[in-house]
Amino acid sequence: MNTTEIIMSQTETINQNNQMHLPTKLLQMLTGTWVTQSIHVAAKLGISDLLKDGAKSSDELAKLTDVDAKSLYRLLRALSSVGIFAESENRQFQLTPLAEYLQTDVPGSMRAFAIYLGESWRLPVWGDILNSVKTGKSAFENVYGMGIVPYLEQHPETAQILNEAMTSFTLSSISAVVASYDFSSTSQIVDVGGGHGILIAEILKANPTMKGILFDRPSVVEGAEHLLKGKDVAQRCEIVGGNFFELVPSDGDVYILKGVIHDWNSEHAITILKNCHQAMAENGKLLLLETVIPPANHPSFSKLLDLEMLLIGGGSERTETEYRELLAAAGFMLTKVVNTQSPIDIIEAVKV
Repeated sequence: MNTTEIIMSQTETINQNNQMHLPTKLLQMLTGTWVTQSIHVAAKLGISDLLKDGAKSSDELAKLTDVDAKSLYRLLRALSSVGIFAESENRQFQLTPLAEYLQTDVPGSMRAFAIYLGESWRLPVWGDILNSVKTGKSAFENVYGMGIVPYLEQHPETAQILNEAMTSFTLSSISAVVASYDFSSTSQIVDVGGGHGILIAEILKANPTMKGILFDRPSVVEGAEHLLKGKDVAQRCEIVGGNFFELVPSDGDVYILKGVIHDWNSEHAITILKNCHQAMAENGKLLLLETVIPPANHPSFSKLLDLEMLLIGGGSERTETEYRELLAAAGFMLTKVVNTQSPIDIIEAVKV
């Protein structure tokens, strides 16, 4: 059976699954964590990178990754049943369109995000979801006795995995964001909470006359210079370390915050937004890159991400109305929400 036949067979199975009786469909949902953890292991072992030049047997892959051959076969067989990899004769495995995005250096790679989602420190947090539902408080703080920021400062390896995951997630959405918003009139953009700078780097690349400021905690932006140089925008991007609860760099005409406001409750979010309001030019614009929650019953990644925010840091995703009210409390008026071809929406606001 060739690759096309295998993928067609998997598609047929998926279609059959969509028509399955409800208890079986519920069972698939209940075992979703099993799939997540299995993808995590395949991503961590770099299986997709090893298959990029063609099929390999599970025995070959086991030798290359120094793991137990029988157990690896069982893992890959399970993943092939859900469209991650495809199995053929003699326990040979090859990439599928989904598995291609678990490669390291392909556009839109989700490998780092898959590694992050399966990390062992996350499991007790989701295991504590009932406590968060009862109390409305962060499961992370209940489990570890501290917030996520001090925890990351004490665990730099975990912080690195998280930063790589956020970069990966940003890269998977960034082309859709850049294509969906007109930055041509922007002379200086300030990326608040911009991490290692992948978002501002791609915006600067697409707008050669624009200058930028990357702003985040000093321990975070330490890792930004190499990335900015690699994207050939370092000369147009100033790196500034600081605390956005205290102040942000001034005089930008566009302030962009990706995945920042959803990390915080309303009180903290308004503090960040007010600091941006005070710093920006009078005719400046604010862009929030977030997942806006759609109406009831509409399937959306934002509604599951909202639970993640509850558990990890006490933040939340919000509806358009909730963003409008939040922005108004900080002196802004929401002017439009731009949907993109990714889970990320662009919320534009101006000073009032």
